[in-house]
This record gives sequence, C-alpha cells and structure tokens, in this order.
Amino acid sequence: MIEEQDERILTELQKNGRATNQELAEAVGMSTSACWRRVRGLEESGVISGYSALVERERAGFATSAILHVSLERHDAKFVDEFVARVKRRSEVLECFATTGDADYHLRVVVRDMHAYNQFLDEFMFRVPGIRYVRTNMILKEIKTGVALPFDTRRARAV
Repeated sequence: MIEEQDERILTELQKNGRATNQELAEAVGMSTSACWRRVRGLEESGVISGYSALVERERAGFATSAILHVSLERHDAKFVDEFVARVKRRSEVLECFATTGDADYHLRVVVRDMHAYNQFLDEFMFRVPGIRYVRTNMILKEIKTGVALPFDTRRARAV
C-alpha cells in the first residue's frame, strides 16, 4: 500500500511532471530532501515507471482513432504469444487489453487518416495468424481521456 505522502507526491507529479523538486516539495508540504528521497523510492520501486509529455492527438496530426475488438481463432500459447508480440511492436496501437466478453482483446489505435487506418488493417491486422475477426468502432469524439490515477478519490472514500 502506498502511503498518503507518496499519494500526494504522485498526484502532483501527474498534474505537472516537470515540477522541480522544490516546487513539488512545497506543493505536498515536505522538505526538499524528504520529497526527493520519496520520489527516488517511488522510481526505484517501479511505482513511477517513467516520465513523458502528453501530446494532443489531433493537433499532432493524428485525426483518426478507433477501438478494435479482436477475437482469436485459437487460444493456445503459440497464437496468443504471436499476437501479443506483434501488437507490442506497432506504434499505432496505444493500448491493448485482454478482456472478457465477445472479444478477446480491445486495442486503441491512432493513425493520421482513414487511408492510414485501412493500410494498418490490410498490412497488419489481417495478416496476423490466428485472428478470427476484427471489429472496429471509430471514435467520433473523445469525451474524456487521461492517464492520472485517482488517488484523491481513494482518500475521500475512506473518510
């Protein structure tokens, strides 16, 4: 379980990953040395796995986004491992989830346009062995996207 001080640090870093240690320490009410040690511990334990910039998809030229529902013909290790390995190598696939229900996997894919999406299907998805079907839901409008974990709601429920 993550301590409350670490949750405050993580909440602030999720808001501003470029904050200096001084700014972070002030925001969470700690000394700079204590804050630095906690951040370092969160990094070393793997709770913080890295830092990156959040890029606005459409402003960066990726106008087309879709959710793919993928079902495999067979679920033996050979086909599953091959599918997972190929998906991990494709930069268009931002997320891939193994799921219950009608589809075995759900993928979130972004591309520049419909031509690029058709190319992704023809040159990749339709060539992966062992796929039974691929169904696409085109994303018309993103209502809410995010990557920040809701530490503040976990604390609020406990009270």
